[in-house]
Amino acid sequence: MAQPLAKLDHAPDLATPEAAAAALRTFFRIADAWDLGNEQQRQLLGCGRSTFYEWKHGRVKRGLDNATLERLSHLFGIYAALQVLLPIPERAHAWLHRDNAAPLFGGKTALDRMLAGQVSDLYVVRQYLDAQRGGWS
Repeated sequence: MAQPLAKLDHAPDLATPEAAAAALRTFFRIADAWDLGNEQQRQLLGCGRSTFYEWKHGRVKRGLDNATLERLSHLFGIYAALQVLLPIPERAHAWLHRDNAAPLFGGKTALDRMLAGQVSDLYVVRQYLDAQRGGWS
């Protein structure tokens, strides 16, 4: 019989290097699934070149700052929403890379909007997808 999950007396510490490494591994798997190049990945993370390559090679020396955690949260939310809306990976990937007539995207792709550089660009794409699937989860 399966053992019940242990109850945590406190929230997990997301500022540890181990938590950062786990979050970044997840990000890099998503980036691979989305067929993103290194520069695109770096833009989504909002980090410098040397930091990006350290992270990409699994060298995470400390926890992530709040801005990076916020970016990752939105990216994970975008990925999750696409899995619900378009459960066939090829369709989710195509949506991200296809020109979009919705006013939010102005005829460009969702990825173009996400790569604009601001956390708010990630937020509005996530909000759009959440609205399409019927609200926040």
